[in-house]
Amino acid sequence: MTRALQLAPGVIAAVVVMQAGFWLADVLGHAWLAAQGLGGSSPISGVPVAIVLGLALRNLTPLPSALAPGLKLASTTILRLGIVLVGIRLSFFDVVRLGVAGLPVVIAAITTGLVFVTWFNRRLGLPSRLGTLIAAGTSICGVTAIVSTAPAIDADERDVAYAVANVVAFGLCGMIAYPYLAHALLSRSETIGLFLGTAVHDTSQVMGAALTYKQLFADDVVLRTATVTKLTRNIFLAAVIPILTWMHARESGRTTSANGHVSSTPAWRRWTRYVPGFVVGFLLMAVLRTAGDAGVGNGGFAFGIWDAPAWQALTTSLGDYWASRLLLGTAMAAVGLNTSFSVFRGVGLKPFAVGLAGAVVVGAVGMVMAVIFGRFVTL
Repeated sequence: MTRALQLAPGVIAAVVVMQAGFWLADVLGHAWLAAQGLGGSSPISGVPVAIVLGLALRNLTPLPSALAPGLKLASTTILRLGIVLVGIRLSFFDVVRLGVAGLPVVIAAITTGLVFVTWFNRRLGLPSRLGTLIAAGTSICGVTAIVSTAPAIDADERDVAYAVANVVAFGLCGMIAYPYLAHALLSRSETIGLFLGTAVHDTSQVMGAALTYKQLFADDVVLRTATVTKLTRNIFLAAVIPILTWMHARESGRTTSANGHVSSTPAWRRWTRYVPGFVVGFLLMAVLRTAGDAGVGNGGFAFGIWDAPAWQALTTSLGDYWASRLLLGTAMAAVGLNTSFSVFRGVGLKPFAVGLAGAVVVGAVGMVMAVIFGRFVTL
């Protein structure tokens, strides 16, 4: 009971900031759609807004020290629980739906982002953890990839905040500009959907771009193709996190023991260092989702219990509300409440140069690959 009372103030503060962030994101998103004469759900994610609100509160008002234990819990344990539960949103059937022709587009965009961003980050002399987070956010699934990768490489709040700022800024630019650019340069619906699904960072931003295109140009195929392409990118998160963890470990140097001697343990036996437990949980939840989808695929029941509408409602509730909003939103609000602007001194605008260059390169590769393979994709 004593421990619960110590944790409660910080957790409650993070939850309140999270709720305010999602409310504000909804208001801003609908205002942006209304300015274009469009309708639909808000294309702005509440997670980065919650971080910004947390940052503002942390740096503009004095916060009581009693919040510290709960904020630490929210930014660690609650974050990992959210990452695990996000896996329920992903089904390997999405890869099948995209087809063999669409996979090279996704793989090329992810590989380009990972390789180029980490290389350019190193060229600018920035911390390797920061480059890893920006690479993950640019290449895979925006904020979700950043918060999933951060605990695996022991990234601090400054790196997370910078990486999220990159995804929000350049993903938002892509969400606004790419539907019009795609309509001007590309002609086939599947090609446009592939491009939007690979070139825009965050899932909510991809949906915003695709919904904008659908409403402006009356093309539902673009929306469906972009959605499946983005979900396929998200699935690669389970494989990419261990790769990024290994890359970071190699960049940071060899593992040393407590007495300072270099460990002689072979890398292949240190697999748990590169595959954190929450990644295993994330993957198991995706397998669970796939098995449930297989059960309802032919008019049956998921695990003999839920029919198709009930299974869809359950996975949506767990993945969208509990994972993406309640758990990850609370964790990111705690990150904001824990971060002082003083940690950004000495870094400047270089991280945004990395994010901009990564967004441009990934977008260009996504467009080229979509043009090459888009004619073979049919949804």
